[in-house]
Amino acid sequence: MAISVPEYDGVTLEQMYDDPYPTYAMLRKDAPVAWLKPANIHVVTKYEDIMQVERDQETFPSYDNRSLMIKVMGHTLMRRDGDDHKRHRKSLERTFSPVSVKRHWKPIFERIADEIIDDLYDKGQADIFADFAAPYASRCLKEVIGLPNMDWQDLSTWSQAFMDGVGNYGNDPETWARAKAAFEGIDNAIEDHYDGLKANPDYSALSSMFEVEDPIDMADIRANIKVIVGGGLNEPRDVTCTIVYALLTNPDQLKKFLANPALYKTIFEEAVRWVSPIGMYPRKVSKRVEIGGAILDEGDALGLVVASANRDSDRFENADKFDIDREKMAHIGFGAGPHFCAGTWVARAQVGEIAIPKLFERLPNLRLDPEHESKFGGWVFRGPLSVPVVWDA
Repeated sequence: MAISVPEYDGVTLEQMYDDPYPTYAMLRKDAPVAWLKPANIHVVTKYEDIMQVERDQETFPSYDNRSLMIKVMGHTLMRRDGDDHKRHRKSLERTFSPVSVKRHWKPIFERIADEIIDDLYDKGQADIFADFAAPYASRCLKEVIGLPNMDWQDLSTWSQAFMDGVGNYGNDPETWARAKAAFEGIDNAIEDHYDGLKANPDYSALSSMFEVEDPIDMADIRANIKVIVGGGLNEPRDVTCTIVYALLTNPDQLKKFLANPALYKTIFEEAVRWVSPIGMYPRKVSKRVEIGGAILDEGDALGLVVASANRDSDRFENADKFDIDREKMAHIGFGAGPHFCAGTWVARAQVGEIAIPKLFERLPNLRLDPEHESKFGGWVFRGPLSVPVVWDA
């Protein structure tokens, strides 16, 4: 029998940031659809319930004028539905298609990865997060969005400000201020590059949106670039760090990878499942509906907790374990349905096919630094904050 949505307030947002997984496990077991009081949102935590939502866009639309993403970035393609969403997504096809990734972006990503590793090699130690993954993701993204003359540190700072803003369920005013500065910074950068891209079209996201047959408004172009800056930097950065950490803490699996580098595909997907960098995204309820044994009302805001769904023991055996030998089961680390991440093929090439093999090929005996601890954080967006390593230079 369906019940009203249970309320859960047995955790603080600080505890969720430090380690959300015990809370997710409890919610999946006792209240798979619950009102998470500290975040002021209904959360859906089981795999099949989230898939039910994603299969029904009419009942669970993406657009919600209360969306923190809209507040921080404007009305992006991620908060659109139906033909409107298709039109915006189509405007980016030239940039993100598998053919474009293979023919155009891969050589650029390879060059950037080699340049960063060249600079690191003689040092014999680094923080993979700060010294490789962040600059690599940012420099790759500059090319992909069409802002190659930007400083990569600025783009990295703005990306984090956007992600922090979208996850600012605690309503911290300083976080809003940083997100506002990032909003203005991206708009100014787009204006600086506009004339050059109009005169010389290329494969970048900006150029693709400028040149598409059915053009979208400039305000929408700016908003779409902002959402790409957010997920397109943080996700590959965090997956890169997650894979390095996971392999270096699972020597048997590292040994298999070193013996068979083609395993990068499996390793990449397992890392995205294990630590979903985009841990939660929103939907809205358009009419009274039952889901997960609970009744939701029209207007309710939902958070689809894919980081929990990807550790749902009803779908994945030993779900809390990083295991490249597990039975192949589709995860939802890149979302599902019409909103499946457009940048998936870019991320798979950038991280799985290029960054990870190069790091382990070019940094001999790569291993965790025994004198410095790796750190993770986040729940709406989660990933490593520091992965100190050493190698035989």
